[in-house]
Amino acid sequence: MSEHFQPETIALHTGIHRSQFNEHSEALYLTSSFVFDSAAQAAARFSGSEPGNIYSRFTNPTVTAFEERLAALEGAEVCVATSSGMSAILACVMGLLSAGDHIVASRSLFGSTVNLFNNILKKFNIDTTFVSATDVASWQMAIQPNTKLFFLETPSNPLTEISDIAALSAVAHQAGIWLAVDNCFCTPALQKPLELGADIVIHSATKYLEGQGRVLGGAVLGKRDLLMDGGVFGFLRTAGPTLSAFNAWVIMKGIETLKVRMEAHSAHALEIARWLESQPNVTRVFYPGLSSHSQYELAKKQQKSGGGIVAFEVKGGKEAAWRVIDSTKLISITANLGDAKSTLTHPATTTHARITQEARDAAGISDGLLRIAVGLEAVQDLQNDLARGL
Repeated sequence: MSEHFQPETIALHTGIHRSQFNEHSEALYLTSSFVFDSAAQAAARFSGSEPGNIYSRFTNPTVTAFEERLAALEGAEVCVATSSGMSAILACVMGLLSAGDHIVASRSLFGSTVNLFNNILKKFNIDTTFVSATDVASWQMAIQPNTKLFFLETPSNPLTEISDIAALSAVAHQAGIWLAVDNCFCTPALQKPLELGADIVIHSATKYLEGQGRVLGGAVLGKRDLLMDGGVFGFLRTAGPTLSAFNAWVIMKGIETLKVRMEAHSAHALEIARWLESQPNVTRVFYPGLSSHSQYELAKKQQKSGGGIVAFEVKGGKEAAWRVIDSTKLISITANLGDAKSTLTHPATTTHARITQEARDAAGISDGLLRIAVGLEAVQDLQNDLARGL
C-alpha cells in the first residue's frame, strides 16, 4: 500500500489480497497445506527459489496479510507472526542468540518474561542481567563482551515505567547490540519504537491489537535481514510456535479499529487515574498521562497518549487490595488486558506470582498494588464499581 496513507487507513486496507471471488472482507484460509502444480514446483517452493505457500506452520495467506498490516503500522520491513506474545519473545531470542550470549533486560517486565529469561534461557547458557528500566547508565554498566540484546517494555507491566528508547538505542548500537522493545501497552497507534531507534518490536497481539479478548497471537517486527535471514523466521518454521490462520483473521479485524480504541482507552484511563488520585485510600497512582508520573515528560515525547493501563497502591496491603477486587461487580477479575471490557488484577499474586519476592520488591510490585486495564465502559460506571472496595 502507498506510504502516503494514514495509519487508520492502513489498518483497514493493507494486507488485502482478494481471491477469484473478489470478497470485500479479508479471506480466511483454513487449510493445513497447499497443493503444487508439479513435483518441480514443490521442490522450488521448498528450496525457496519460487515464492508461495507450502504449509500453514510457516506460510498461510491470512497470516501473511496480518503480518503485512502490522508491519505497515509499525514501519517495519517485515513481521513474523507467532502463536502468543511469549512465543514472540522466545522466537526472537532463540532465533538471534546462541549459547554463551548475554542479555541486558529491564527488571520491570511481565512475570512470564522474567521467568523465561531467568529459568528457561539459563538452561541454554544464555544469561540475563536485570537493570532499572529508567536509568540509562545502568544499561551501559551492565554490558559484557558477550552482550547481544537489550530487552525492555515501555510502558512497563504493571507500573507503567517509561524507558527512553532513543537513549537506550544509542547505547546499544554503540556496542553493537540489538534493542528489542515490547510495544504491547501502546501499540503502533501510540508509539513507534523503530522510529526511535529500536531494532526489534515485540507484540502480544492478544492484547490491544485484537482488542476484545478472543484469541491469542504474537509478533516480532524489524528489518528483513535480521528477522528473515537472521534466524527468527527459521526458528519459527522449524520449532512451530506459529499463529493460526483463524487467530490472524480475528486479530486483523481487531486492528481495523485500533486507533479509535486506543484513543478511547487512553481518555478513559486518564479520567480513572485522576479520580484515583483523589481517593483517600489510594496512596499512589502510576499512569504516564499524569503530571505526577516520574517520566511524564518523556512519555509525552515518546507516546501520543498515556494508554489504557493504570496501576495504583491502596492502604492496607494485600487484604485491602483483594477487598477492592472482590467488591467489584462490573470490572472483570482477570489477568488479561487490552480488552474492550475493563479488567482488574493483583500483580503480586497473579501476573508476577512466579517470580521471587526479591524480584517483585526490586520491580516495585507491592502487596497493595492493583492494575486496571481500563476498557470502553462509561467512566462513571467504572468509578462506582471501584468505589465500593475503596
